[in-house]
Amino acid sequence: MRTVNPLTAVRNLGILAHVDAGKTTVTERILFLTGATHKRGEVHDGTTVTERILFLTGATHKRGEVHDGTTVTDFDPQERDRGITIFAAAVSCDWDGHRLNLIDTPGHVDFSDEVERSLRVLDGAVAVFDAVAGVEPQSESVWRRADRHGVPRIAFVNKLDRAGADLDAAVRSLRERLHTVPLVVQAPIGREDGFTGVVDLLRMRALVWPDGQGTYAEGPVPDALREEALRRRRALEEAVAELHPAALEEFCERSALSEATLRSALRDLTLSGEGVVVLCGSAYRNRGIEPLLEAVVDYLPSPLDVPAVREAADPAAPFAALVFKVNVTASGRLTHLRVYEGTIRKGDAVLDTRAGRTERIGRILRVQADRHVDVDAAVAGDIVAVAGVKSAAAGATLCAPGAPLVLEPPSAAEPVVFVAVEAARNTDGERMAVALARLAEEDPSLAVRTDPETGQTVLSGMGELHLEVAVEKIRRERGLDVRVGRPQVAYRETLVRGVPGLVYRHVKQDGGAGQFAHVVLDVEPYGESAFAFASTVVGGRVPKEFVRAVEAGCRDALAEGPLGGHPVTGVRVTLTDGATHSRDSSETAFRTAGRLGLREALRGGVMALLEPVVELTVTVPDEAVGTVLGDLAARRGRVTGSTTRSGTAVVTATVPLAGLFGYATRLRSRTQGRGTFTTRPAGYAPAPAGTVSR
Repeated sequence: MRTVNPLTAVRNLGILAHVDAGKTTVTERILFLTGATHKRGEVHDGTTVTERILFLTGATHKRGEVHDGTTVTDFDPQERDRGITIFAAAVSCDWDGHRLNLIDTPGHVDFSDEVERSLRVLDGAVAVFDAVAGVEPQSESVWRRADRHGVPRIAFVNKLDRAGADLDAAVRSLRERLHTVPLVVQAPIGREDGFTGVVDLLRMRALVWPDGQGTYAEGPVPDALREEALRRRRALEEAVAELHPAALEEFCERSALSEATLRSALRDLTLSGEGVVVLCGSAYRNRGIEPLLEAVVDYLPSPLDVPAVREAADPAAPFAALVFKVNVTASGRLTHLRVYEGTIRKGDAVLDTRAGRTERIGRILRVQADRHVDVDAAVAGDIVAVAGVKSAAAGATLCAPGAPLVLEPPSAAEPVVFVAVEAARNTDGERMAVALARLAEEDPSLAVRTDPETGQTVLSGMGELHLEVAVEKIRRERGLDVRVGRPQVAYRETLVRGVPGLVYRHVKQDGGAGQFAHVVLDVEPYGESAFAFASTVVGGRVPKEFVRAVEAGCRDALAEGPLGGHPVTGVRVTLTDGATHSRDSSETAFRTAGRLGLREALRGGVMALLEPVVELTVTVPDEAVGTVLGDLAARRGRVTGSTTRSGTAVVTATVPLAGLFGYATRLRSRTQGRGTFTTRPAGYAPAPAGTVSR
């Protein structure tokens, strides 16, 4: 009798989407249908899409609603107050004999670093799209991030009950904006308010949810839809046959594909990333969630389907896990792990390879958002939290002490906005410092530093909302009254015209061993890349260890530019010549020469100030377009496109981030509360002459 590996029944997946596409409502519906909650949550009442999933799988007994504040995954008070997902939340549930570990990720651009860390530990994902808007800016952004991590995805076109919903238009936007091959496996039954179910194109059966309570009735395809369903089934077969060799062979022999061949080919194409299975429904109306769960089981990978770390997700191998999230609470520190190999039990010792220290596991917890269930052990493929680990930060590798290993950490985002913060009472200064340190520990995209000129404490993050949430967290959780300065953007400096052949001699003699280093540097602009260093020295005039020291010194010099002390980017340095002293030359001397020499070159060259810019997408009523365009021009925005649909205009523009502070309030007032906007980082651009940068 063949033994079936239980890991084949595990799915580690994330729910990805643009803000307001309905991903949290999708997750809530899943939790409700799986039995993970006992009440259906809604985002508008605080109970969310995650709830739909958990309810269906038995992980809840309440279907949460986003509008009533009772969602499982949006459990933080700020998430419920603001009606958006801020912190990635992990939940577990069971469906059809499979264990689903879900992570509901934020959709707002300010919290994209949460998405990045989540994607690093996921095996697959469900991308949720609005049936009216199609692919939106943040949808595209998280899709590209998933591409970089090689995460297989299926797509769920949500909100088919909305006015203006159009499955075909949404699918076109997937093809055109995401450059993927959509493989549509369902057709809607009814439009807008009349949307009641879907046609399953693989089985050619109609699935109808007459009462919206999570139980569908299955029957034959309605006569009025049969011709369209056959046309869509044929298009699906042809698309799959073009991409899958085995399917092509069957298609050529029979001029059709069986359900079994289609299902197998769709899984292969999903895992390879060559195609994306597309389903549709309305999470709010609870229509389409069960087929979505079935697609998760059928098409998304198990831990055995993803590339192995050392051995293919073997519970018997040496333990190895990646830390992707840390929560520091009054009751202790929770470290969230994805276990890639081996087994871990309470009391086990693990090695933090980043810190080089051994930690002991106190408790192992199965995570249900803000609730936890103790378990005795976690094995390869699990996503769990552990207590007792004192110092491991997000991105750290925990492994068996006898089998050290370093897993690739998720990339950390670079902060672009900062504010000065101070405690309202002098006696609270130390408490505020501790609170800020804990914030930065939980969220690596936040940075805390002390301004050397003013002595102020500076908090940096990914956007205005990101910093607002961080400060509000200190106020609520620590009971601290905190004053916050006006937000400012993080400028950069770049080289426009360089200095060839700069000669710098570092000579220091103050008794005892001296310091001597002689370097000749070519310093030139380097486009959008941050920094490059090369050496063309021949004849051993500068030994290799001193060349490395010169490079390190140059990197030191990039920390502060001559225009305003901002980090320097876009510089290439070539060490062309140099000289040493038999007794006084050292790595320290050449590092100093590299630092001071590059600083002198930057002062002698032509520098330019760069400011962060974003891609802004504004959705407003037609009659407000003129007002919005005028306001964007005043904010130095450059309009890149404008479209109109159903009395609504969508304007895209590139705008300096500094010009968007307070924009939400201004847009609401100029459109009577009907305007909305989203942003996406678009890099840096030259700041206008006369910009005050400090």
